[in-house]
Amino acid sequence: MKLAAIDIGSNAARLLISEVSIDSNGEPLFNKINLVRVPLRLGFDVFENGFISQEKKHMMIETMKSYAHLLKAYHIDNVLACATSAMRDASNGLEVKDEIKQKTGIDVRIISGDEEASFIYENHIAEHLDKEHSYLYIDVGGGSTELTFFDQGKLMYKESFNIGTIRLLKGMVTDDIWDEMKDHLKKNTSSKLPMVAIGSGGNINKIFSLSKRKEGKPLSLESLKDYYKELSSVNLEQRIKVYKLKEDRADVIVPALQIYISVMRWANIDQIYVPKIGLADGLIQHLYEEISSPLTT
Repeated sequence: MKLAAIDIGSNAARLLISEVSIDSNGEPLFNKINLVRVPLRLGFDVFENGFISQEKKHMMIETMKSYAHLLKAYHIDNVLACATSAMRDASNGLEVKDEIKQKTGIDVRIISGDEEASFIYENHIAEHLDKEHSYLYIDVGGGSTELTFFDQGKLMYKESFNIGTIRLLKGMVTDDIWDEMKDHLKKNTSSKLPMVAIGSGGNINKIFSLSKRKEGKPLSLESLKDYYKELSSVNLEQRIKVYKLKEDRADVIVPALQIYISVMRWANIDQIYVPKIGLADGLIQHLYEEISSPLTT
């Protein structure tokens, strides 16, 4: 079975196509066939002006048209398309959503921050790690950060905050919003077990790649601080040249590190695992469960 997910984020839109097979224990295996990323950068419009401009709307529709062609080429009938922080905040978000549906056939669902945190958790990474730790999922996007706390085999807490890389670049995150996140972490992430973080998002994946760490090995909080110091000490052009970063990654990677470091510090976490997961992966798993549940009941 082939499934597809579309994640329209504040920085980029991603199309993930996966093939699902069943292993000998009857568990689904998700194999990524294709991942396409287009840096739409909606947040730069929305967080500053409050709406999606004509230019960005045109880019979105053309991107969704190309995604629709790929869905046909791969013979995919089941797709889940979701939009996050930028579309949530855009005054014309619903109007753009309707136009995308009319011109491409793709029905985009604008999800809440709470739903976003839930979909990310549906990757179930923590369930497959040891039971001697508690886990805090940290997903950093352009417009928001989703936190999901997992303790003693149970989901204990999830929350979304309007602290994202693009909002930080635009100077739109106040001290009050930072304090709110800090207070939430202090109140809702206490555990008898030592806590580690699970990071998702393009920026933490890039940092993990730069670190040359073996897959499955965590990054330390100290190493994130070192990367923050290193990357913030050079300008955008140098980041692109020296670290071989795309322009749409080079500007947001420093504020992303600021968010990961702050969350880990406030939650007293000194290690973060970086599995190759994101919202699109959670959407694929949710879609699979939605399709297969009637067959198993």
